[in-house]
Amino acid sequence: MIAFRNEDSRFSLGEKLAAKDKIRRLAREENKRTGELCFVFCSDEYLLRLNRRYLNHDYYTDVITFDYGSDSLIEGDVFVSIDRVKENAAIFNVPFNHELSRVIYHAILHLCGYGDKTPAEESLMRSKEDYYLKTLLTVGEKCTNTPTAN
Repeated sequence: MIAFRNEDSRFSLGEKLAAKDKIRRLAREENKRTGELCFVFCSDEYLLRLNRRYLNHDYYTDVITFDYGSDSLIEGDVFVSIDRVKENAAIFNVPFNHELSRVIYHAILHLCGYGDKTPAEESLMRSKEDYYLKTLLTVGEKCTNTPTAN
């Protein structure tokens, strides 16, 4: 089961069935199955509290992924800062949904076992993200309360 919910955010992902299909397709291409996945859309402050509490990191981030899966099964909780996605979309001059998709695909790739701590891992992660953005396109094309760049 793949679920989407909000925590201190009015954001609502559009086209949830299509988004779930894209997530499952990415997992299949990586030879994985999807189990219980929960995507929580939240604010910077909410994600910062999680980052401090569970990871001992005192900085803003766009996504935190908690992995509960096994070798071939991906399961976990994914927390996405809508504030950070909005800001990064403006910085990189890309549409909000493009940046949101990159973050979601990034989280799924982490759940598939990819890291991003070393330059080599980060390069592979970016190439995988780019591949899936081209192959699967963006998720949630019809979001409500989609933040716009200032």
